[in-house]
Amino acid sequence: MASSLTPPASEPVAGLPVLSHIRKDFIWGVSTASFQIEGAANEDGRGQSIWDVYCRSGYVANNDTGDVACDHYHRYQEDVALMKTLGIQAYRFSIAWPRIFPQGTGAINEPGLAFYDRLIDALEAAGIEPWICLYHWDLPQALEERGGWMNRDIVGWFADYAWVIGERYGKRVKRFATFNEPGIFSLFSRSFGARDRSADEKLHRWIHHVNLAHGAAVDVLRETVADAKIGLVTNYQPVYPSSDKPEDVAEAKLISDYWNRAFADPQYRGEYPDLIRDAIKPYIQPGDMERIHRPLDWFGLNHYSPVYINSDPNAIVGLGWGPKPEGIPRSPIDWTIEPDAFRDTLIEISRRYGKPVYVTENGYGSNIEKPDANGEVVDPGRIGFLRDYITALDQAVAAGADVRGYMVWSLLDNFEWESGYSVRFGLIYIDYATLRRIPKASFKWFADVIRHARGTAA
Repeated sequence: MASSLTPPASEPVAGLPVLSHIRKDFIWGVSTASFQIEGAANEDGRGQSIWDVYCRSGYVANNDTGDVACDHYHRYQEDVALMKTLGIQAYRFSIAWPRIFPQGTGAINEPGLAFYDRLIDALEAAGIEPWICLYHWDLPQALEERGGWMNRDIVGWFADYAWVIGERYGKRVKRFATFNEPGIFSLFSRSFGARDRSADEKLHRWIHHVNLAHGAAVDVLRETVADAKIGLVTNYQPVYPSSDKPEDVAEAKLISDYWNRAFADPQYRGEYPDLIRDAIKPYIQPGDMERIHRPLDWFGLNHYSPVYINSDPNAIVGLGWGPKPEGIPRSPIDWTIEPDAFRDTLIEISRRYGKPVYVTENGYGSNIEKPDANGEVVDPGRIGFLRDYITALDQAVAAGADVRGYMVWSLLDNFEWESGYSVRFGLIYIDYATLRRIPKASFKWFADVIRHARGTAA
């Protein structure tokens, strides 16, 4: 069941973006996440994660699970060979905490550590830099049962986990992110139970504990990894009111602080944003803000599209989903396509946080892709999306944004959380029945972008 390393012969329907302003040392890459691709859920001593449990709850589309996923655990060499063909310089992936600590703390699982050693070996042999994210949502279930992120003790648990990762891989890996999208896994956590205003208090405690865990992990990585380059990966995008009603306008401003700045502001600027500061104040102990505000080296941006909000007094922090404006292009999964918002976001975060920005996720989701009669997967929508967003990135650099890298979500079609396997973001199509890898037309197109940019970048 080997993949074909030759991308589809079909010509892309969109030309290459004009890149006049990016740096010569600009980094091109792809991103994935452990639970979404690895599989091997019950192998080599791995413990259960909260997502293993949630998949058995019946809330995931088609009752899909991460038990096999893309089987990257066994097929990582094949996947790294595809990355080499693509021509990327960096690969951002996450470590599965329950693969390292099956119970979240205590005994270390050597076979789990050994898997990532093998992956890093393969990346080094391919000339691809590994970027490690410590946490991409797969909390060990054993820690969830001890209160998870609502238990302040998790700060120490996470620091211990970070110490093991830094000690094991720090001689070969220098790029680390503490968390992926804490604004998402906090606002939309199922750990809060009923999604009403009774969950507000839990959310505020959760936010502060994640920030403290971040600070503790940064200190540990500085201690264990010489010349570490550390950042946060956050989902940051415009939050627009769905109407001009005063309550919707106010709610959009509030949600922007929760979604975009509840983690980035304390971590990079040393303070919570204005609109949520008082709500979190009861959970702040003396010295906490200093523990959170540790020196960072880069800012990781995940961005897809703006969100449109209305006020719902019965929902957590009043967050309601409003209608999207008519006339804006949308992907097959109904996400608006607004590259100008991407450009403006890059400019905003570069100015607000003063750190080099790396786009750590950007991509196009579809629920209609499949191989054609020739066995090829031609995805003009994704090519057009990537072309327009990469062009917007170049425009942001021209306007002064310090953007130094871009990573597509994702290398592979994968488990897309509550959508299961019904949504595809990959440059590579996965036939889930056989696990065969089929590079899409967008794979060849992105490889052409990289070759062109590395040969002609300013």
